[in-house]
Amino acid sequence: MTSAEPRPATGTRPRAAGAAALGLLAVAHFTLSLDFNVVYIALPEIGRALDLDAAALPWVVNAFALGYGGLLLLGGRAVDRLGARRMLVLGALLLGLASVAGALAAHAGVLIAARAVQGVGAAALFPATLALIGTAFPAGPERNRAMAVWGSAGAFGALAGGAVGGILTSVFGWPSVFWALVAPSLAVALLAPRLLPADRHRPDPRGFDLPGTALVTAGALLLVFGVFRIQESGWISPDGGGSLLLGLLALASLVPVERRSASPLLPASLLRDRHLLVAMGLILVLMGVVGTLHYVYTTHVQVTLGLDPFLAGLGFLPQGVAAMLGSALLLPRLLDRWGVRAALFAGTIGVGLTSAAFALALAADSYWAMLPVVVLLGLTAGTVYPAVFTAAGSGVGEREQGVASAAVSTAQQVGGALGLAVLAAVAGAWGGLGTAALVGGAATVAVAFIALLLPRRPAAG
Repeated sequence: MTSAEPRPATGTRPRAAGAAALGLLAVAHFTLSLDFNVVYIALPEIGRALDLDAAALPWVVNAFALGYGGLLLLGGRAVDRLGARRMLVLGALLLGLASVAGALAAHAGVLIAARAVQGVGAAALFPATLALIGTAFPAGPERNRAMAVWGSAGAFGALAGGAVGGILTSVFGWPSVFWALVAPSLAVALLAPRLLPADRHRPDPRGFDLPGTALVTAGALLLVFGVFRIQESGWISPDGGGSLLLGLLALASLVPVERRSASPLLPASLLRDRHLLVAMGLILVLMGVVGTLHYVYTTHVQVTLGLDPFLAGLGFLPQGVAAMLGSALLLPRLLDRWGVRAALFAGTIGVGLTSAAFALALAADSYWAMLPVVVLLGLTAGTVYPAVFTAAGSGVGEREQGVASAAVSTAQQVGGALGLAVLAAVAGAWGGLGTAALVGGAATVAVAFIALLLPRRPAAG
């Protein structure tokens, strides 16, 4: 080929391949994020169909969170040791097949077990998506854009889950919220070997630290279980506070075990990494507040304003669109111009102020008064959420991306559940949902200053 001849293939194919890979990772993140919230509005119909009482019904949600939050660190280490693409395929298959089982479930026990297996699949799928972004896209603007697409897909899936669940439940019945997850999950599993880069290393099962794995999995499971039981049994109950205490003891005993391990599950370098620690601290509070605001919104529009599940679900759509805009358009500009430190600080402050604005909107007793605040929550949360994972991955090596993202997501799950439990107690004791929103906003603004512990630099990566 001469210098005068056109050479489209050399530049076009890598860009096309990169776009296809990113699209598949975005679909994977959207699907597992959708799975978090799509069942909420379907819960009353599930309870009636399967004869679940008020005490058992929350476990349709909690079972997923228990499998996901309890096994995330194990899933992250498996990504690092066995390969990100392999674990992505395994996680997508588990999620898809468990969704089929959930849709066909005729008994409550089968449905709850299917939700737990969905959580296990998500625990493998989530860290795999982040690890693949870290290896497939070079640090800098290209990775920032990839993280923005990944984040916008996840934010839209999480925030649109209510809308999708409400529409599907109203039109097709509750099994449809599970059938909706089957096609994208299995498509990810089938297309991943074609579209995603091959794992760069052979599986290394010898790299697992079995004592550390047992301790961290037991500790995470006990923490997540204890947080959910606190909402029903109280802080001093054996299954609530007792589980939390046992979980903390298990994680504390991990330190001496890991020091003696030749291949620790959580390397000491990760526990000293400032980026990872800041990310975990921020998301612990952020997701507790964001999760509480979702609860505040759904409770207010259905119980106080009397909207049916279909209309309540549609009410989530503006928030989902705003979250996509925040992740896809605002975040890359903030990262490129300000860097991850300033982007995290500004985004966290934004979520805190939005939470305070929620308290004012609640007093108006109108959906239209809440709409601007709902949109603002989508914009701010959609911007800051992927920025947290950008920060977490920027200080660790390629072979630790999986466990680092899993550690942050574990903090997210514990923070979300614990924050809801604490702020629900605040609402019950001191003046209702508006007071809880104000307290959550104040806590978020305070924790935003943790972001300033990150080093100054012009861009993430």
